[in-house]
Amino acid sequence: MTLMPPLGILYRISDLLAPIVYHVVRYRRRLVRKNLTESFPDKPLSEIKHIERRFYRNFTDNFIEAIKLLGITDREMRRRVVFGGIEKVDEYLSQGKTIIAYFAHTANWEWAPSITLWTSKQRDSEAVFAQVYRPLRNRHSDRLFLRLRSRFGSHSFKKATVMRDIIRLRRDGMPSMTGFMSDQKPSHGDPGHITTFLNHPTAMISGTEHLARRLGAAVVYMDMTRIRRGYYRLDIVDMAADASLTAPGELTERYVSLLERTIKRDPAGWLWTHNRWKYPVTLPDTK
Repeated sequence: MTLMPPLGILYRISDLLAPIVYHVVRYRRRLVRKNLTESFPDKPLSEIKHIERRFYRNFTDNFIEAIKLLGITDREMRRRVVFGGIEKVDEYLSQGKTIIAYFAHTANWEWAPSITLWTSKQRDSEAVFAQVYRPLRNRHSDRLFLRLRSRFGSHSFKKATVMRDIIRLRRDGMPSMTGFMSDQKPSHGDPGHITTFLNHPTAMISGTEHLARRLGAAVVYMDMTRIRRGYYRLDIVDMAADASLTAPGELTERYVSLLERTIKRDPAGWLWTHNRWKYPVTLPDTK
């Protein structure tokens, strides 16, 4: 573990960075404003600007908090991220199930792998905890983020091989829980599920659902919210005990509903700098 300053000192750095990113660099400000105004057309401009400013402070806080993973103790992390509904995870893992966890870029998602500090299942010996990731182009940055995300014993499965990784664990009789960030644009090869999300016709990632249904996995949603600066709560919401018994599109629609609820509860907590609606889509004709 790397020796690092306390978060109180690191937040002072964030306090300096946030106005620079917002006012000087103006990092994706036009896109953030566009996304917010289109997603919340009933909100006055004054409220949109207030959400913007809060978002950019959260944005720099997230960066600081991610780096802090290099030098934070298990005890402090348990104090700063509280998990609710963890008994459902333990129940599914005790049954030998594979769990697919829908997640999103809300609150500080980089701290979510601390779930291993809350489950009763011993890491690696009784269950494997993992998250799906896309390798970064810069190998040094990629190595750093893999190190950060494995801080509490979780694994990182490449998106291209995640199906094989999970099947291998099942073949070895190892229960697992794998988190899927499913709030961004579908990648090439994923046709997407077209629905309405935050007042936009949106193509949602459908691969998460297809994988869960094919595996007959249990499915949960990870509902993370910022309580106050540096403190979070992550509630496990049960979605399905066996995804193979759900109808096509059912899990994705449920995820959209849950994610919208999370975002509307704290609009500044989502990653608005992502160009989510870069490629417009048309809702299917229901006639």
